[in-house]
Amino acid sequence: MSRDRTIIIGAGMGGLAAALSLAAKGEEVLVMERQQAPGGKMRRLDVAGHGIDGGPTVFTMRWVLEQIFAEAGAELSDHVTLEPLSILARHAWSATERLDLHADLAASADSIGDFAGAAEAQRFLTFSAEAKRIYRTLEKPFLCAQRPNPVSLAMSNGLSGIRDVARINPFETMWKGLARHFRDLRLRQLFGRYATYCGSSPFLAPATLMLVAHVEQAGVWSVKGGMHELALALEGLARRKGVSFRYGEDVTEIGTERGRVAWVSTVKERFDCSAVIVNADSQAVAAGLLGGGVKSAVASIRPKQRSLSAITWAAVAETSGFPLARHNVFFSRDYAQEFRTLSTGYPDEPTVYICAQDREGHQGGPERLLLLVNSPANGDHAPQAWARVELAMREKLAQCGLCVDFKPDSTIITDPARFHGLFPATGGALYGRASHGWMASFQRPAARTRIPGLFLAGGSVHPGPGVPMAMLSGRLAAQSLLASRASTRAFHKAVTVGGISTA
Repeated sequence: MSRDRTIIIGAGMGGLAAALSLAAKGEEVLVMERQQAPGGKMRRLDVAGHGIDGGPTVFTMRWVLEQIFAEAGAELSDHVTLEPLSILARHAWSATERLDLHADLAASADSIGDFAGAAEAQRFLTFSAEAKRIYRTLEKPFLCAQRPNPVSLAMSNGLSGIRDVARINPFETMWKGLARHFRDLRLRQLFGRYATYCGSSPFLAPATLMLVAHVEQAGVWSVKGGMHELALALEGLARRKGVSFRYGEDVTEIGTERGRVAWVSTVKERFDCSAVIVNADSQAVAAGLLGGGVKSAVASIRPKQRSLSAITWAAVAETSGFPLARHNVFFSRDYAQEFRTLSTGYPDEPTVYICAQDREGHQGGPERLLLLVNSPANGDHAPQAWARVELAMREKLAQCGLCVDFKPDSTIITDPARFHGLFPATGGALYGRASHGWMASFQRPAARTRIPGLFLAGGSVHPGPGVPMAMLSGRLAAQSLLASRASTRAFHKAVTVGGISTA
């Protein structure tokens, strides 16, 4: 390999997207991953001989993956099989309070009408229109932009852009925005939960996160073989484009020469390069885990600024008493109290998410499940607490009529301490910096850093967490790297009259 290659640290979805984007442009790329398989947080756990998705379980914004494959001259459908879900999610508050959201907007309105009344159904349609408007306002000037700021966002379309930004209520909290639409607290709770998609509280996150409702309404898919197949498909195509992969390689330092990136090293070996994309949590850079020479490239965040972590149970178990869909949410009775407690500890009554990964065609018997409750990101300092949380989780499910027959030999539990071990310097935070306050989305690191040749990708950097966002970050990192190379290569050494050499 030549010194002109790019090294990508981390084979998560952002790193894989960056690798494929660069390879499609003829760049030489080496991906180094400390784990033994690609995917990062999109990991597959072996539970009693069954593969279970142990990370992201919801796949949306399909167009992002389609564009990445198209840029590499491939069709997404030739590599993975996606099946649209007719029921987006099933929600429960008690044994008698249940509500399904559907892929069909009118069907969702009918369900809400039956659940909370005709007026709330009409308010849901108004809310959905606002969520769509927010998404369309932010897609190109924010989600797909390199380093947006409030001014660039407002001026993206001239005077009309200023009006558009004003209409999405950027200074309003999500909970306040939902109160404009819904009288029923349960509906505010249902749609407020979308703030947790970026590890945040709906009481502190901006109302612009209501756009997640439109993202899901535009389509939620299940992936044949599990979400991990997306990572395998990206890796396979990247290999065919010439990308090299080295697994079990823990990078210990990014080295610089003359102020720019020049090499990376592991415990055993050094690898020369001209650029590095770090597809790890950006706090690993800020904490100096990748060397003191690049530590200043990322600002540190305080523990209280971290996003939420989680406790998960990946299990093969029998269930009874509740008709699970693929995606299910069992809500606490006091959402405000739940999030007040999550700022420092564990609520007595948590909201529980369950992905029942065999529900399409399930005929009974043991099934693959991923259960999740939110947790503070305290994995670097707090004692283990999952046993107490599990009791609260079981009680919440029982209140809604569901029993899960866990077996110790067919259950894998992951708590914040374990997530902190998987993703160092995070405390177990799964989404980078929490999206609290109207400026939070602009405070995430951008792809390009102050150190020449060093770039960032992944859910902790712009545009944010989630599978499609991480892939967008990878594309942005690749684009930024290529643009920096083009600007450098545009200048050639020359000699001016008088004998002064210039670059």
